[in-house]
Amino acid sequence: MGRNPVVGRQGPAHHAAVIPGEDEAKRLRVKQVRSGIGHAETMRRTLKSIGLRNHQATIEVDNTATMRGMLFKVRHLIEVTPVGGN
Repeated sequence: MGRNPVVGRQGPAHHAAVIPGEDEAKRLRVKQVRSGIGHAETMRRTLKSIGLRNHQATIEVDNTATMRGMLFKVRHLIEVTPVGGN
């Protein structure tokens, strides 16, 4: 029997990122908190297209529908906060 991949990754500290809508923030600060290693190639390519080149990288992006779609795909690997002073 294989190992349970969920064990050790439960609780509030491991929930997926909440992505604010366009009306809530014009720009978003995105931080990669988990590695893309062990995830699908499409997720690694999505992280690269967002601009996250390595683990713990932080970037600011515009809050557009396209960007929210990419962030939603990798929401379990990132942390999203709205940038103040809109």
